[in-house]
Amino acid sequence: MIELVDVISELRKQLIASVAEGHGKGVRFELGPVELETTVVVTSGVDGGAKVRLWVVDANATSTYTESQTQRMKLTLTPKAVPADGSAPQSMLIAGGEVDGER
Repeated sequence: MIELVDVISELRKQLIASVAEGHGKGVRFELGPVELETTVVVTSGVDGGAKVRLWVVDANATSTYTESQTQRMKLTLTPKAVPADGSAPQSMLIAGGEVDGER
């Protein structure tokens, strides 16, 4: 299992890499909303305060967590590029090659 924050962080890294790879290319794509659908296990820690965590699990592993609370979660994210000068966020243009197993 990995935390949802790590999934979103990795998504951010991949989008940044796609933007960099597309720089200067003749054809780029405007990035629209990104839908992320996951199965999560909700846990609540008792040590060090009450902190709820969302752990992303593989769809095939959900039967392992039948006694835990599993939820299907769908997030729609609209990434924006934030300029270093603090001006208004902008739409992103991406490009990139196909990754094995990508649909």
